[in-house]
Amino acid sequence: PVLLGCGSAQPGGCPALCECSEPAKTVKCVNRNLTAVPPDLPPYVRSLFITGNPLTDLPAGAFPAQRLPDLTSLNLSGNHLRTVEAGSLALPALRQLDLSGNALVSFSPQAFGEGGSPLEELALRGALRNHGVLLSLAALLQSGALRNLSRLELADNGLLLLPAGMFTALPALRQLDLSNNSLVGLRNVSFQGLGQLQSLNLSNNSLGVLWNSTLAQFHSLPALQHIVLGHNTWVCDCAIEDLVAWLKESDQVEGKEALTCASPDKMLGKALLKINGSDLNCSVPIDLPSQLQTSYVFLGIVLALIGAIFLLVLYLNRKGIKKWMHNIRDACRDHMEGYHYRYEINADPRLTNLSSNSDV
Repeated sequence: PVLLGCGSAQPGGCPALCECSEPAKTVKCVNRNLTAVPPDLPPYVRSLFITGNPLTDLPAGAFPAQRLPDLTSLNLSGNHLRTVEAGSLALPALRQLDLSGNALVSFSPQAFGEGGSPLEELALRGALRNHGVLLSLAALLQSGALRNLSRLELADNGLLLLPAGMFTALPALRQLDLSNNSLVGLRNVSFQGLGQLQSLNLSNNSLGVLWNSTLAQFHSLPALQHIVLGHNTWVCDCAIEDLVAWLKESDQVEGKEALTCASPDKMLGKALLKINGSDLNCSVPIDLPSQLQTSYVFLGIVLALIGAIFLLVLYLNRKGIKKWMHNIRDACRDHMEGYHYRYEINADPRLTNLSSNSDV
């Protein structure tokens, strides 16, 4: 039974390698060396724990909906899962799913079946290290199959950037955890449509600044009251002025007094809330694209002015230039006639001898 990954059912309908409690509607298959989901799970189960096993694949029908109509909570964390196939999680009562701590490589956008899923909580902590899996998850979320999702945990995944529009089809989302990643920016991330969002955790990332477009989205979300921004690498230059102003006015950020600058060196450790205009020296706004555009316009005007002056000089000296051109033409003509005369002498032997005798 150990080699097969599941054993024969014990009295009461519990798999041999699992612990079951019918009164609590719970089945636990923890650290049992399972390589496949036990096929004889009791139909009364509502909470199922299959954790700490060398389980690598979830094939279609791994949890038969007909046999497990009441399965509400499924914990598959800490296994060796790599693939989640289409239809493997198509459970009619599933509300909570934990896939944390798995090295996922393939996650089918149809994992929850063709129709929508009642899933409300999804934990993927440390399970999205593969970029292809992140894109598959984004496609799943954008498809609207998880419109009932209220809690999404994507922490500890080393994420640098998030796919555009990843959260736009999650109108019921209340808690979003993006902590302990490597996010460098949120410019392509849209929080529009998350009218129920209450908590957003962005701590322990690599955020250097939050731009006006992102701050405006935060301000427009009526239920968003808890934003965590601690332990990010804030760059305290002129670009951070909008963030500082927003922090001073907003009550949405938890622990904002502890936010400090990570660079430049002269601002290292300074609290963001204590930054003022004189610290940043932003009296003259720096807009590199505008400066370049102005420089190109100025260069064009200078070149046009030089060209106009050159044409004016030519016009004023047109008679002298014409005389000079005629002189050059006459000189070239005389020179060419001399060459032509010498060519005729050299081409005629009689003239050549005459020329030689004349020289003598």
